[in-house]
Amino acid sequence: MGNKSNHNSVMHHMELSPLTMYVEENVTHNSTAGDQNSTGCVQIRIPQELFLTLGLISLVENILVVLAIIKNRNLHSPMYYFICCLAVSDILVSVSNVVETMFMLLTEHGVLDVTPDMLRHLDNVIDIMICSSVVSSLSFLCTIAADRYITIFYALRYHSIMTTQRAVAIIVLVWMASTTSSTLFIVYHTDDAVIVCLVTFFCITLVFTAVLYLHMFILAHVHSRRIMAFHKSRRQATSMKGAITLTILLGVFILCWGPFFLHLILILTCPKSPFCTCFFSHFNLFLILIICNSLIDPLIYAYRSQELRKTLKELVFCSWCFTL
Repeated sequence: MGNKSNHNSVMHHMELSPLTMYVEENVTHNSTAGDQNSTGCVQIRIPQELFLTLGLISLVENILVVLAIIKNRNLHSPMYYFICCLAVSDILVSVSNVVETMFMLLTEHGVLDVTPDMLRHLDNVIDIMICSSVVSSLSFLCTIAADRYITIFYALRYHSIMTTQRAVAIIVLVWMASTTSSTLFIVYHTDDAVIVCLVTFFCITLVFTAVLYLHMFILAHVHSRRIMAFHKSRRQATSMKGAITLTILLGVFILCWGPFFLHLILILTCPKSPFCTCFFSHFNLFLILIICNSLIDPLIYAYRSQELRKTLKELVFCSWCFTL
């Protein structure tokens, strides 16, 4: 009964990382898994080594994306600045996952002695990093959507509207808002309003982006006819390519983060339902999907941008030569 209460408490408090649950399971000799089996739910055990491997691959990929954008002057534009920030958001997820997994493995092998204060502080830092990542990712996806919208429908005024100074100001504002809100979310994690805010923000950003997409893809063809010059038409095609890239990024984000947000919604709506309890037991699978999002994003950037792909190849080749 005590373990069931602890599990519900973790779900209610919206722990974003499984660190606390992991330590509690080891202390109670995995009796939580027994409770889940008694309710007919099968908990899938995911090796910590898989988390660590995916986290390291994702970390290297996104660091390469950031370095490529910094290195190539042709990529010094507002859209790529925002993509760079998306990569940084993915780096936050990767770093938090690697640190958390290393902590678990060291604890499991008796190398690290866990104290309650150490566990609480590390857990709070990891939760803030993951929360900052999701808030900033959603914000920058919306920002890129708005940037593509301006490029398509206000092509002649784009460079006066989206200046480098404004792009930098937007980036600073997003990171400040993400960090502040994430810190407040973790400080007041016992309040259901935190989950409501996260879910509401998720839905608002999706609706906002969907409305822009709808307008872009319906009217882009009509708008392109108004711009008859060849170089303008070429710019239009490039802008639509950017919009399609963003569509792919958003689709992958929804697929990978969707189960986690459904998890939050079920915490509010049916925390004690047998179905919801079974759904909660697969939390580690949702974390794997989140890590996969950070791993897939750089592949999308490289696939959709020839310039970025070329720079990434140069970086990888230089790194390989340096190791030799």
